[in-house]
Amino acid sequence: MAQTFSPRSILLCVVFLFSTNVLAISAVLGIDLGTEYIKATLVKPGIPLEIVLTKDSRRKETSAVAFKPSQNAPKSGSYPERVYGSDAIALAARFPGDVYPNLKTLLGLPTDDAIVKEYAARHPDLQLEAHKTRGTVAFKSKATAHEEAWLVEELLAMELQSIQRNAEALAGSDSTVRSVVITVPPFYTVEEKRAVELAAELVGLKVLSLISDGLAVGLNYATSRTFPNVNEGGKPEYHMVFDMGAGSAKATVLKFQGRTVKDIGKFNKSVQEVQVMGSGWDRTLGGDALNYLIVDDMISKFVESAAAKRASVTAESVRGHGRAMAKLVKDAERLRHILSANVDTGSSFEGLYDDIDFRYKITRADFEKLAEAHAERVGAAVQKALDIAELDIKQLDSIILHGGASRTPFVQKQLEKVAGADKLRSNVNSDEAAVFGAAFRAAELSPSFRVKEIRISDAAFYPAGMMWTNPQDKPQQQRLWTERSLVGAAPKEVTFTNHEDFSVRFYQQVPSTEGTTVNRETKSFTTKNLTASVASLAEKGCSHTDIHFKVKLRLSPEDGEVEVDKASVECEAEVQEKEGSVMDGVKNLFGFGKNKDQQPLKDGEEAAEDASTTDSTETATTSFDSSTTSTTATSSSASADSPEGSPVPKKKQLVVIPVDYIMEKAGIPSLPKTDLTKAKERIKAFEASDKSRRLREEALNQLEGFTYKVRDLLETESFVAASTPEERAKLEKKARDVSEWLYDDGADASREALKSKLKGLKDLVSPVEKRIEEAQKRPELIKSLKSSLDQTNTFIDTIKGKIAEADAYMSSLSSSSTSTTEASSVTSAPSQAGDFDGLEEEETTTSTTTATVEDSGPVPPVYTLDDLKEITDLSKSVMDWLEEKLAEQEKLPETADPVLLVKDLTEKTKKLEKAGMDLAMKSVKAFDKNKKKNSSSKKSSKTKAKKSATKTGSDGAEPTIEAKDGENYIKFGEDGKGPSMEEIEEMIKRMSKEQQNKDEPRTKHDEL
Repeated sequence: MAQTFSPRSILLCVVFLFSTNVLAISAVLGIDLGTEYIKATLVKPGIPLEIVLTKDSRRKETSAVAFKPSQNAPKSGSYPERVYGSDAIALAARFPGDVYPNLKTLLGLPTDDAIVKEYAARHPDLQLEAHKTRGTVAFKSKATAHEEAWLVEELLAMELQSIQRNAEALAGSDSTVRSVVITVPPFYTVEEKRAVELAAELVGLKVLSLISDGLAVGLNYATSRTFPNVNEGGKPEYHMVFDMGAGSAKATVLKFQGRTVKDIGKFNKSVQEVQVMGSGWDRTLGGDALNYLIVDDMISKFVESAAAKRASVTAESVRGHGRAMAKLVKDAERLRHILSANVDTGSSFEGLYDDIDFRYKITRADFEKLAEAHAERVGAAVQKALDIAELDIKQLDSIILHGGASRTPFVQKQLEKVAGADKLRSNVNSDEAAVFGAAFRAAELSPSFRVKEIRISDAAFYPAGMMWTNPQDKPQQQRLWTERSLVGAAPKEVTFTNHEDFSVRFYQQVPSTEGTTVNRETKSFTTKNLTASVASLAEKGCSHTDIHFKVKLRLSPEDGEVEVDKASVECEAEVQEKEGSVMDGVKNLFGFGKNKDQQPLKDGEEAAEDASTTDSTETATTSFDSSTTSTTATSSSASADSPEGSPVPKKKQLVVIPVDYIMEKAGIPSLPKTDLTKAKERIKAFEASDKSRRLREEALNQLEGFTYKVRDLLETESFVAASTPEERAKLEKKARDVSEWLYDDGADASREALKSKLKGLKDLVSPVEKRIEEAQKRPELIKSLKSSLDQTNTFIDTIKGKIAEADAYMSSLSSSSTSTTEASSVTSAPSQAGDFDGLEEEETTTSTTTATVEDSGPVPPVYTLDDLKEITDLSKSVMDWLEEKLAEQEKLPETADPVLLVKDLTEKTKKLEKAGMDLAMKSVKAFDKNKKKNSSSKKSSKTKAKKSATKTGSDGAEPTIEAKDGENYIKFGEDGKGPSMEEIEEMIKRMSKEQQNKDEPRTKHDEL
């Protein structure tokens, strides 16, 4: 039975279709999530790969968010002002306990991790604590004392939301940004990647994919290049991306090559491939670590100063002072950047600690001496990447530099020492290559864009495997992937001997703080119906030794987590062959079946078959019922001939039963649904509070600006001339009261109160400004209206003159009609009929008509007096109205409200113009109508002439094709066969040729 759909289902399908199309054309965003800076690139139809600027028009945003404490105590349900980027860093010296920089290093880490402890030591004023559910980092804010501690993912979500708002401002008011691709360092574990995804989810962003930093740079490198085709004997290129930013140093070996693959149809195409071969890193070697070398040197020299010694200042007391540390860290980064281009620099601090001033100087040589131990770590990261890729440094074509810290002189010296100066390349944008690669990947994954086909393969970066308990209750462990394994590759099939429901725990092997490795669980896989499925196979005759439980596993191309592609139990069992299937019926139809009729005939059966054929031919008119009976009888006899009790044949067949399972995340507990909803609502409330604050500040700025405007207006000549002294005095007093209120109670006033004050001032100013505007625009509009009236009256007088002239001509024509009729009553003699009289008649008629037109007198007017009545009345009424209003307006002083308004003048002018246009269009339509009428009459006369000229003979018979003797076109009945296809084509050609020969004389006659 055909399936039917309810109207509700159809409506939902339509809504889904339109919503899918809307989402498909939305913009996508690539985000380079750095430790110190966040960069974003927008991709939208019409906007290909454009950097998202900050509100200060910068191409990158400092990775920091701050809560600016309010002057009063925070109230429950209210939120402080949030600032981002450089504005947040600027508040670090004033509010060190509410500025949160470099949050990327804390994602997915427990509070007892060494990296978290070091972060807490560097930011002593931050109140860091463990989250009650997850055990990860959370911050208690003084500015939001009534709120629970903020998860580090919530704070990062706020930064992503700020980037999202800037991107939507760039995309336009009609666009939304919801889909993103985010870069992550290769050393990120599953937990750290989940933290990034959680931060994006909290603000409604959908992560299309996570991409490693090195691969993003390599993808950007490949977008403008073509590499050797391995199918044509080309050799792949090997490049290393050395990326050293603020937080870490990473070295990634990439393989670039071209390949010819199958395209649509019979065509081939060439694609580019970028594959990660191996990666090495140092999680703490970056710009921040180098900054703190300078900070430590500053503290040691400050403590040794005479003023600090007199005050008994210790290094520990300075490191524990939040404001002093914020000042030192901010200046240390500036000094490091200067030393990259200069040999020495310095800085000074006023009241750095305990009101003690401090001056500091450093040279590049001193800085490089401080960083000797860090310089040696650069080569270690490079060598680790080469070891995993199983390559030698000589096999690299180049080392591509990326990241701000890679420009540090001693870092480049170390790379030159390892690989040679000739291999270092700066052929990509060292700041923006990764974000452009992420945006290209986002466009590739989106259905809205078509980009150059570049196939990328990211690596797992960590070994991974699984643990389970076998049927003998013994724990087992198996490694499935290595550091070089590619995510998104073909699934791996694993066979288990377990026949009852059990669980498998997947793990990721990561290094520990002690220098060893530890297996951290990432997911758990639990079967639901394995026991029942095995029992079902046993009932089908499978032995337990032949039953296998197989699972196909792979690493997700989006985030590298384990995915189950398929889970099933299977065995080979003997099953009965099915007879009478659809396939057997098709085989029998074409003579390939297994029926008895398809077997070779035995001796003596051929004659019986011929007799049967003859009988069936003679009884072709048997009714349907008889045929059915005969067929049934034949089938019965065939069944009777088969041996009774013969066994049905069996064959071995693979029987597969899918197994249901549950896949759950393991490791750090996920946020409960209630906590997740609460976190989203809290961020939304914070955003609403920020929006309300922005709107109030806009209202405050408008009110302040308007009070200044009122002061200027009171001194303007035009405003003084158009207002009375009483109005100016009232406005001056009102403005003064508002100004005093702003600096008193208005400082904390609501947006509604500010708007009310602004409205009160505008109500006094608007009437006077309207008088000024009316006085300025009125003369020009009066001139325009008078010009329209003059043109209209001239047009009316002209048309009336035409009508009078035409009437006079018609009257003179009617008076002479009697004498004209008598003169034209002479009868002409009939002429001899010739063969070409019909052809000359049209020309004679045309010449006569032409002569008549030449003597017809003036052209009859298109309009009548009735047509002019409406525009005449309108013109008169407008003229009377204008004269009346002009007289009234001249009697009024400048300080009075005008009676002759701009809008009325504009309206009257438009009415006159519209009436004139309507009258003009009437003449155009009448001209088109006459033209069509004349053309149709000419066509009819020409048609009659052609019909009379094409008659052949007095009977008027149509031309026919006569068959010649001995040349029949179609011969039926000869040899009992009809004409062949070739004969029909030849007949058509001959008929066409003969018809053409008959038409030639007639055609020539027509042309005469």
